Amino acid sequence: MVRPVTPRTPEGCEECLRLGAPWKQLRLCLTCGHVGCCDSSPLRHARAHAGNLGHPLVASLEPGEDWRWCYMHGTFV
Repeated sequence: MVRPVTPRTPEGCEECLRLGAPWKQLRLCLTCGHVGCCDSSPLRHARAHAGNLGHPLVASLEPGEDWRWCYMHGTFV
Protein backbone atom coordinates (compact mmCIF):
# COMPACT_ATOMS: atom_id res chain seq x y z
CA MET A 1 0.00 0.00 0.00
CA VAL A 2 1.29 3.44 -0.92
CA ARG A 3 0.56 6.29 1.45
CA PRO A 4 1.14 9.98 0.80
CA VAL A 5 4.40 11.43 2.12
CA THR A 6 5.36 15.06 2.52
CA PRO A 7 8.81 16.18 1.33
CA ARG A 8 10.83 17.20 4.38
CA THR A 9 12.89 19.71 2.38
CA PRO A 10 11.05 20.47 -0.89
CA GLU A 11 13.57 23.23 -1.65
CA GLY A 12 16.42 20.76 -2.17
CA CYS A 13 18.44 17.72 -1.16
CA GLU A 14 18.66 17.58 2.65
CA GLU A 15 22.35 16.69 2.76
CA CYS A 16 23.41 18.97 -0.12
CA LEU A 17 21.67 21.93 1.52
CA ARG A 18 23.58 21.22 4.74
CA LEU A 19 26.91 20.80 2.88
CA GLY A 20 26.42 23.61 0.38
CA ALA A 21 26.83 21.08 -2.44
CA PRO A 22 25.14 21.16 -5.87
CA TRP A 23 22.60 18.66 -7.18
CA LYS A 24 20.98 17.98 -10.57
CA GLN A 25 17.55 16.50 -9.76
CA LEU A 26 15.64 15.53 -6.64
CA ARG A 27 14.10 12.25 -5.47
CA LEU A 28 11.48 11.82 -2.74
CA CYS A 29 11.67 8.80 -0.42
CA LEU A 30 8.21 7.26 -0.44
CA THR A 31 8.76 5.77 3.02
CA CYS A 32 9.72 8.82 5.09
CA GLY A 33 9.71 11.96 2.91
CA HIS A 34 13.51 12.39 2.74
CA VAL A 35 14.55 14.50 -0.24
CA GLY A 36 17.82 13.41 -1.82
CA CYS A 37 19.75 14.12 -4.98
CA CYS A 38 19.72 11.77 -7.97
CA ASP A 39 22.41 9.43 -9.30
CA SER A 40 23.47 12.10 -11.83
CA SER A 41 24.30 14.42 -8.94
CA PRO A 42 27.85 14.33 -7.54
CA LEU A 43 26.91 12.95 -4.09
CA ARG A 44 23.93 10.65 -4.89
CA HIS A 45 22.19 11.13 -1.55
CA ALA A 46 18.89 9.49 -2.55
CA ARG A 47 20.66 6.18 -3.30
CA ALA A 48 22.70 6.43 -0.08
CA HIS A 49 19.52 7.02 1.93
CA ALA A 50 17.85 4.01 0.32
CA GLY A 51 20.80 1.75 1.12
CA ASN A 52 21.49 3.03 4.63
CA LEU A 53 17.89 3.04 5.85
CA GLY A 54 16.33 0.32 3.71
CA HIS A 55 13.90 2.73 2.05
CA PRO A 56 14.12 1.58 -1.60
CA LEU A 57 11.19 3.44 -3.19
CA VAL A 58 11.54 6.98 -4.52
CA ALA A 59 9.57 9.30 -6.77
CA SER A 60 10.90 12.09 -8.94
CA LEU A 61 10.38 15.58 -7.50
CA GLU A 62 11.01 17.20 -10.87
CA PRO A 63 8.19 19.30 -12.39
CA GLY A 64 6.29 17.36 -15.06
CA GLU A 65 7.73 13.98 -14.05
CA ASP A 66 5.48 11.30 -12.54
CA TRP A 67 7.46 8.11 -12.01
CA ARG A 68 8.70 5.93 -9.17
CA TRP A 69 11.87 3.83 -8.87
CA CYS A 70 12.88 0.90 -6.68
CA TYR A 71 16.60 0.96 -5.83
CA MET A 72 16.44 -2.61 -4.50
CA HIS A 73 15.17 -4.08 -7.77
CA GLY A 74 16.59 -1.46 -10.14
CA THR A 75 13.28 -0.90 -11.90
CA PHE A 76 10.40 1.51 -12.32
CA VAL A 77 7.32 0.72 -10.24
